[in-house]
Amino acid sequence: MAQEVLRVRTPTLEIAYTDHAPANRDVVVLLHGFPYAPQAYDDVVEPLVAAGCRAIVPYLRGYGPTRFLHPSTPRSGQQAALGQDLLDLLDALHIERATLVGYDWGGRAACIVAALWPARVNALVTCTGYNIQDIAASGAPAPPEHEHRLWYQYYFQTERGRAGLSHYRRELGRVLWRLWSPTGSFTDQTYARTTDAFDNPDFVDVVIHSYRHRYGNAPGDPALESIEQQLAGRPKISVSTINLHGADDGVSPPGLADRDASQFTARYERRLLPGIGHNVPQESPAATAQAVLDLLRD
Repeated sequence: MAQEVLRVRTPTLEIAYTDHAPANRDVVVLLHGFPYAPQAYDDVVEPLVAAGCRAIVPYLRGYGPTRFLHPSTPRSGQQAALGQDLLDLLDALHIERATLVGYDWGGRAACIVAALWPARVNALVTCTGYNIQDIAASGAPAPPEHEHRLWYQYYFQTERGRAGLSHYRRELGRVLWRLWSPTGSFTDQTYARTTDAFDNPDFVDVVIHSYRHRYGNAPGDPALESIEQQLAGRPKISVSTINLHGADDGVSPPGLADRDASQFTARYERRLLPGIGHNVPQESPAATAQAVLDLLRD
């Protein structure tokens, strides 16, 4: 039976989420990325609950049933918005501390909260490492071997890209899944469980803003500027962290993505996962759950 989707209000959003296991357990918040959905964690939740954890899996802004409360709120996808949303979710659910797990956009949100509000975080599982954007340096070119992997980000800088995402969101997502997990496989049924989340009325606006803001091509939400200023300082993460990195990640290959290990000042361990691509929780749920349990035992 499918888990009931619950909703909670924050100052900005009505966040949709699923909640697994009693409230008096160790809390683990599992955060998805783009173009994915909470279903990426379907096979991670069971072993966590069996081990005595409470697992909370939200839909990010712009995805699934999550909705903005006010028409006037900017449909921002900037990194500060993702971090603030996660902090607001913890507050709304009266969660004092949680272990955070995230990849892609979700990894960014988790890293931001761990860096700026470490008192709210027991431990961190992040995929591909330090996910806080260095927007000031975004104009510096990367080696061509890496640049070609970011074609979709450059596409989204254009109005043609906005129209393409709006009209072909499912087809584009499938292409990215295939490119980012080149040695993995997924069924049509698995992919279909994700794509319903793209029908959110704010999906296109949030995604386009996310990719334009990170290159300085779109203004941020003024209400989030103080957080962006803190993130511009590249804050270090002072909570125990395990970095799960797919050895076959097609967008963030291992050879390019562990340059920021010095940003972690507590326990830091990188685990390279053979045969795994970008969508680590869905492709390797056992390794994801095990990382959480190892940190909680410590």
